Amino acid sequence: MASRPSSSRARRALLAALVTASVALPVSGAARPAAVPAPAPAPLAPLDTAPPVLDARYAAGRQEIRAARDMAARHGDRRRAAALTAMAAPGRTFLMFDGRDGGRVAEVHGDLSRAGRIAVLVPGAGVDLDHYWRSRRDADALLDELGPGSAVITWLGYRTPAMLSPSSLTVGRADEAAPRLRAFVREVRSAGPTARVSLLCHSYGSVVCARAASGLDVADIVLYGSPGTGVDDSAALRTRATVWAGLGGDDWIGGVPHVSLPLPSGAVGFGTDPVSPEFGAEVFDAGDAGHSDYLRPGSVALRGIAAIVAGTAGAGRA
Repeated sequence: MASRPSSSRARRALLAALVTASVALPVSGAARPAAVPAPAPAPLAPLDTAPPVLDARYAAGRQEIRAARDMAARHGDRRRAAALTAMAAPGRTFLMFDGRDGGRVAEVHGDLSRAGRIAVLVPGAGVDLDHYWRSRRDADALLDELGPGSAVITWLGYRTPAMLSPSSLTVGRADEAAPRLRAFVREVRSAGPTARVSLLCHSYGSVVCARAASGLDVADIVLYGSPGTGVDDSAALRTRATVWAGLGGDDWIGGVPHVSLPLPSGAVGFGTDPVSPEFGAEVFDAGDAGHSDYLRPGSVALRGIAAIVAGTAGAGRA
């Protein structure tokens, strides 16, 4: 009987969050970069890790970024133009770029043609072209931790929900993203069939990974800073991958009610906490990580996630 008041309080807290998000949406929505125009990208050649094919894909990515930069400059958005100028710099390598509607990006960190370990990072709410630098920072830190023979791909392949918006409390954006993530992972696997591929899913990105999980040919699905996945337990993901979960001691997401509240328009909230015993994931030590610093250089969380990607985390399971 003691659980009923607690469950009631969680539902009330979730409703309060939804009301707050609904009020905040006009403000946060106005700041979104989707209104900045960009050209439609050209069709891409199939991915292959042979250097001539990779080089052609990277060249196509730079061309798309420069075209979007020029259009942003003509539109008068100096911030976007500056960000795109940095993205088009020599040495940066993009498998895909689309500057429309907030941006779609797949950037390679490391040498994909020689990688025996590949990590695909799936970001959460609030990540778009104007905030993409955070994903790049995290990918570089993970690559440094993994060392030679590895590649990290930041996959911003969907329209992320704004922070503090109703769409960040439902699975709608994740359902839109899941087929694209499945297609991208299939492309990576066909290009590097012998590589060990891990899916790293941060915050709302864990909802995306959960919706895409069934049938994905990956070794690991790593959920961190997760509000939940929209399913009751890891078995419901219907994946052969090892499912891992971590929550940092300083992550505010730990205070989010882990319930799913049915409404006429669809459920709000994502249910079971992935680090709880009833979810059934392998829990890794995330130390004192805050919500945005799981891949902070030198951190416990970064070391744990790198060990999972490298396939050496078995002895350190929490």
